[in-house]
Amino acid sequence: MDQVDRHDPRTRSWVAEAIRRVEADAHRSCDTHLHVFPLPAHWGVNLYLKDESVHPTGSLKHRLARSLFLYGLANGWIGPSTTVVEASSGSTAVSEAYFARLVGLPFIAVMPASTSPEKIALIEFYGGKCHLVDDPKAIYSESRRLAAKSGGHFMDQFTYAERATDWRGNNNIAESIFQQMEMEPHPEPAWIVVGAGTGGTSSTIGRYIRYRRHLTRLAVVDPEGSAFYPSWESGDTAVTAPGSRIEGIGRPRVEPSFMPEVIDRMIRVPDALSIAAMRWVREVTGRDVGGSTGTNVAAAVRILREMRAAGERGSVVTLICDGGERYRGTYDNDAWLAEQGLDITPHLSDLRAFLSEV
Repeated sequence: MDQVDRHDPRTRSWVAEAIRRVEADAHRSCDTHLHVFPLPAHWGVNLYLKDESVHPTGSLKHRLARSLFLYGLANGWIGPSTTVVEASSGSTAVSEAYFARLVGLPFIAVMPASTSPEKIALIEFYGGKCHLVDDPKAIYSESRRLAAKSGGHFMDQFTYAERATDWRGNNNIAESIFQQMEMEPHPEPAWIVVGAGTGGTSSTIGRYIRYRRHLTRLAVVDPEGSAFYPSWESGDTAVTAPGSRIEGIGRPRVEPSFMPEVIDRMIRVPDALSIAAMRWVREVTGRDVGGSTGTNVAAAVRILREMRAAGERGSVVTLICDGGERYRGTYDNDAWLAEQGLDITPHLSDLRAFLSEV
């Protein structure tokens, strides 16, 4: 980390202006939409999609990046000449590049070489530099090395995500969901379904549910190749895994911001099902969503089926994490699916049949 002179009036003045700019970004943005997913009315269950893709940088990670910048600025870690470095699978780096440009700082994203070209292009569009590594597990050590070399600050979203966001409220995503649900048929959701990348979103929602004494349960979905599910199942936080093909969620290790104690249930979703659900959402709603949204919706459908089988009524809320335009060369590309050995056909048929169930 560079030596930020916290006592220099010029530094304090710069930090104050930087915080104003980051806060102003939030004031310019309205809350994200909560869409009703079309289900047969007689089922007595409702599904809602909170559309985080409408943030200025197009994903749920815009919230996290804003919080991380405010956290680093307020802690005195980021000053007027700090190079900001982040380890990311893509979307957080896109959002952090945006905020770095907003306050006039250089930004380096350390990412797996498999990151989609569309995300790399967005980071570069916002003035960031991309540093690609072959081994996803190496992004942490390489980020620390680059931060030390440049005299910069390693943002470390995987450690600080759960503490940079005010989980008690302050217009966080959990508070927003419950406020937007107030006039719905079942205003207190039976389930909220989210994925885990850093673990910050699930930690915020899980703690808020308990803090506000809601009966809502939290289901966290996990893709193939991630360490979160086997760790949650076994209780072993030292579990490692190869890493996920579904960008933005799943990790090769259990991240510090992942809080299993606030999770009621975890659901593992096969990659082929995630991608099938991504395409199915577009068929049904006309909304172009990414792979992690497909993972969310696949698990939500499973929960809805269980609720119906048990004769339960109620609502389920999940997230649109980002848009499908970021994955034209991968999840939306049949040739890529064939290269990966992924057959989405049976999953897509099952999802199409879901809406016809009696």
